[in-house]
Amino acid sequence: MSICNVVGARPNFMKIAPIVDELRRRGRPQFLVHTGQHYDPKVSEVFFRDLGLPEPDIYLGVGSDTHGRQTARIMIALEEIWERQRPELAIVVGDVNSTMASALVAAKQRIPLAHVEAGLRSFDRSMPEEINRIVTDQLSDLLFTTEQSGNDNLRAEGVAAERIHFVGNCMIDTLLRHLDAAACLEPWREFGYRPGGYALITLHRPSNVDDPATLKALLETLNDLSRRVPMLFPVHPRTRNRMADHGIATAPALRLCEPLSYLTFLGLMAKAKCVLTDSGGIQEETTVLGVPCLTLRWNTERPVTVSQGTNRLVGSDPARIRAGFEAILDENRTTATRPPLWDGQAARRIVDVLER
Repeated sequence: MSICNVVGARPNFMKIAPIVDELRRRGRPQFLVHTGQHYDPKVSEVFFRDLGLPEPDIYLGVGSDTHGRQTARIMIALEEIWERQRPELAIVVGDVNSTMASALVAAKQRIPLAHVEAGLRSFDRSMPEEINRIVTDQLSDLLFTTEQSGNDNLRAEGVAAERIHFVGNCMIDTLLRHLDAAACLEPWREFGYRPGGYALITLHRPSNVDDPATLKALLETLNDLSRRVPMLFPVHPRTRNRMADHGIATAPALRLCEPLSYLTFLGLMAKAKCVLTDSGGIQEETTVLGVPCLTLRWNTERPVTVSQGTNRLVGSDPARIRAGFEAILDENRTTATRPPLWDGQAARRIVDVLER
C-alpha cells in the first residue's frame, strides 16, 4: 500500500516524524509531501535534520497568504500530484490549513484518509484551527486520537466508533526520542541561564498579537514578571512584525531571540522554571516534561493537560497571569501525571491499525 504523508508547518513535522520512521522500519512504501505553508529554509532544514525526517519527495512551495488563497493553492497543487501519483492512503496531522486542504482533495478523489490528532475541540470557532479540525474529522476514514476528550467529541458528532482509534500522542513519541540529545546540548548556557532559573515564552495567535491593546498589555505584564525570573522569548515573525508596527518594547530581562531549532527549544523547555504560551503542542510537551505551563488563552482543545498535566489557563488577563506566575514560584514542585498512552509508542499503534 502506497501511503502519502502530508505536512505543511513546523508542528506537523514533530507529529509525522515517528510515523514516517515506523513505516520505513516496516518497509512500507510511502512518500512525503511538504506544502510549504510555513517555510523558512533555515528553520525547515534544521527541523528535518533534528527529527531525522527524509527530504520531502514533493515540495509545493505555496507560502503564506490569506486562509482562502492558501487553502486553494494547496488544493490545486495537491490535486495535480495525486492525479499523477495516486496513493492508496493519505495521512494528515494536526490542524493547519494544509491538513484541511489535503482532506478536501482526498475526499474529492476518493482517496482514503487518516487524521492523526483527531477529535480535539476548543469549541471556539473564531480559531481557524477549530474549523480545520472539524472539517478534517468529518472527511476522514480513520481517526487517531490522543486523549479521551477526542473520542468523546467524535462520538458526539456522530462519527462511527469503528473509525476512531485511541493511540496516544505522536508529538510525545518525538519528544521522548530526542529528549536526551536536547538536554546534552545544554542550550540554556548560550543565554547565560541555569536550569530552573528562567522562563520561556511563545506568543503567536491572532487573538493575542493582532490587537495592539491586547499585545501591549501582555508584554507589559511579561516585562514586569521578568524582573522576578528572567525570560527568553523566541519571537514568531508575525509577533515581531506586530511589535514593530505598534512600537512595543521589552525590558532587558525579557530577552528576544529568533525562532529556535527543535532540539534547542526542547532542551530549554525541559529545564525552564515555567513556560508561558498560546501554543497547543507546548501544553502537551510541558505536561510530559513536568514543567508548569501558563496558557495565554481562555480555552484549550487539549483538556487533559489541565485535568492531569501541568497546564493552567490564564487567558490574556494581566491579573490572572500574575496570579498564576506567583503560584508557580510559590510551589516546590508540580504534581502531574502523564496522560494514558503518552508513552512514545503512538506511531507503532497507528501503523498496527493501518496494517490491520
